[in-house]
Amino acid sequence: MDLIATRPREKRAAWWRVSFKGHWLPYLFVLPTILLILLIAVYPMLDSLRLSLLDNPLLSAPHFVGLRNYSDVLSDPIFIGSMQMTLLFTILSVAAETLFGLSIALLINHAFPGRGLVRAAILIPWAFPTVVSAQIWLLMYNDQTGVITYLLQSLHLLPPGNTLLGTPAGVLTAAVITDVWKTTPFMTLLLLAGLQVIPDELYEAANVDGTTRWQRFTTITLPLLWAPLLIALLFRSLDSIRVFDLFYVFGQRAVPSMASYANFKMFAGTAFDFAPGVAAAVMVFLYGLAISLFFVVLLRRANR
Repeated sequence: MDLIATRPREKRAAWWRVSFKGHWLPYLFVLPTILLILLIAVYPMLDSLRLSLLDNPLLSAPHFVGLRNYSDVLSDPIFIGSMQMTLLFTILSVAAETLFGLSIALLINHAFPGRGLVRAAILIPWAFPTVVSAQIWLLMYNDQTGVITYLLQSLHLLPPGNTLLGTPAGVLTAAVITDVWKTTPFMTLLLLAGLQVIPDELYEAANVDGTTRWQRFTTITLPLLWAPLLIALLFRSLDSIRVFDLFYVFGQRAVPSMASYANFKMFAGTAFDFAPGVAAAVMVFLYGLAISLFFVVLLRRANR
């Protein structure tokens, strides 16, 4: 009888040890992950913040200068231009990718012959690394052999001998086109996952009531897709605000983004440019943090 009576207690004790009330054991399980995050994410951010507050971290005894590096960066017209360029790029690319991604997701959400092949094929551009995509499109923007330059010149949109990368507006346009081509499949994939969890019964009931396709989209699809859409916008906005590869290849030092400006400052300038470059990198992180908080608030409201 004693053995039988102790079995529930043993089971309860075992569950107690692995539950959140077991104090140390759950934390022990997640400790390796926490240490890894601290090592590869938190420590570099904190160290970058420390370096941005020094006059020249490359010296053996750098001096603390407070926010002077941030002041120097914000007073640099090149950095102000990079902020404007990054903001325009984020707005244009994310808007276009959302429009095209939602349209494609709505099309391939329905059953048709070869749907699996189409889904796999649209992911091919996304599989390319961004710098590789930029180099591929750079050949098409070339002023001598580029097919896009030839078409634009044939349509008299570009004068003979000019290229799309010859002006800041052209660099922005080229970066947006390349990014939309590469990342629209990612947006499509996220939105398609949201579309597939919407019950078909809702559309059938709405169809019986005689609603149009636009009414079904605005009253069923869009409200139920709002949360996945916000998540997709969050991912793409964070990725766009830290864009580096496209402007590094297309604009170089003449038309930088915020991330490429920080890179050129840190690794292509003098020793005294390193700290301002780190400050610019920290500002990119702060912009991303602000965007994350904004979308988190929207997601909470959407879940309510």
